[in-house]
Amino acid sequence: MAGGTWNTQNKVRPGVYVRFESEAAPIGGVGERGIVALPLKLSWGASKQVTVLHAGERLLDRLGYELTDEPLRLVNEAFKRAKTVLLYRLNEGVKASATHKTFKVTAQYGGVRGNDVTVVVQPNVNDNTKFDVVTQVAGRSVDVQTVAKMEELKANKWVVFEGAGLLEALAGLPLTGGADGAVTNQDHTAFLTAIEVQDFHTVALPSDDAALKPVYAAFVKRIRQEEGKKIQVVLADYPAANHEGIISVKNGVKLSGGTVLNAAQATAWVAGATAAAAVNQSLTYTAYEDAVDVDVRYTNSQVEQALTKGEFVFVHQGGRAVVEQDVNTLTAFTPEKGRSFAKNRVVRVLDSIANDFKRIFETYYVGKTNNNADGRQLFRKECISYLDKLQNSNAIQNFDAQTDVQVLQGDTIDSIVIQLNVQPVDAIEKIYVKVKVK
Repeated sequence: MAGGTWNTQNKVRPGVYVRFESEAAPIGGVGERGIVALPLKLSWGASKQVTVLHAGERLLDRLGYELTDEPLRLVNEAFKRAKTVLLYRLNEGVKASATHKTFKVTAQYGGVRGNDVTVVVQPNVNDNTKFDVVTQVAGRSVDVQTVAKMEELKANKWVVFEGAGLLEALAGLPLTGGADGAVTNQDHTAFLTAIEVQDFHTVALPSDDAALKPVYAAFVKRIRQEEGKKIQVVLADYPAANHEGIISVKNGVKLSGGTVLNAAQATAWVAGATAAAAVNQSLTYTAYEDAVDVDVRYTNSQVEQALTKGEFVFVHQGGRAVVEQDVNTLTAFTPEKGRSFAKNRVVRVLDSIANDFKRIFETYYVGKTNNNADGRQLFRKECISYLDKLQNSNAIQNFDAQTDVQVLQGDTIDSIVIQLNVQPVDAIEKIYVKVKVK
């Protein structure tokens, strides 16, 4: 007897034909957050390309330092909240090197960190015809190779070897001449081009350069409006941007160890915290990890003025630095963008809806689902399921699946239009107490 599967009832032979289908169910969910893009001038690492770093990852071989070392201060600040950092080293620098007769050693990357590299060549204790070639970084051994000849040496994560012939003992061959080099505005433009094709939630500009701020602002506006990728940029002292996608940090913080970070440096933490914040989370009154004070304290009236201008302000509170209010630079409100758009929690909800709808549609529906009543109803159910998740997590409220979502035929045969009504939830920030005295 024949058997198999079927799509249409057109079989010829007698038999049992079985088709397995799962019950139609939503397949998309709320996307995870926590990715920040960060351009920095560094002393080691791959230059002018995006390097993906994950929280908890060991960075010594890739960036030349441990995460807690001072040269990686801003990477560490971003990772206090972010899950992933898309790091872009802006500078290239000059590679350190050293030569002894025909034996030459060159650093893998340009930068002053190469000057901390020393190569030691010592006789192998088990085979007197061979030598142990030890690469050290600031006195720490990072690579050991046992060879007889120079040409047997292989490049490691720190240096490249050149030369031919027998080795000889060297107590220490220090590399010199490494330099970080300069960063130009064109390097920042190259960074923006590189991250445009990446997926991320925020980008920070840890610089006070007045010429760069409008460049980053224009980039984010274009990406949000023309590319449909809802991201935010964090700048220092740029409230004139007047846009929900742009956050302006007014001041910085003092850390417990005595380090003072100005507003430009604090953008790394703000971008990381904003990227990692859930759609149902506000950063208002959130404490900056390890910060014991702000770098500049403001009076009550100064803080109020800053908030009115759309500035992201840190204030001192009980030996901590906390976010006064989780706001962006939007201050000129319109019927299309009311006062709620100035709150970053609201923007996160709306941005997540836009990003997730795009992701779900592109991943599971585009080119796979018929654009007829049944197909549009299937996608509508997907939208309702997604919005139910947002309501259950208190990201939106008063959602009515019967009236708040419509999926309609678009102007062309292959397009659809989604009409959606949502009411984001904001956090309680003001409590007015009325006490009646009897």
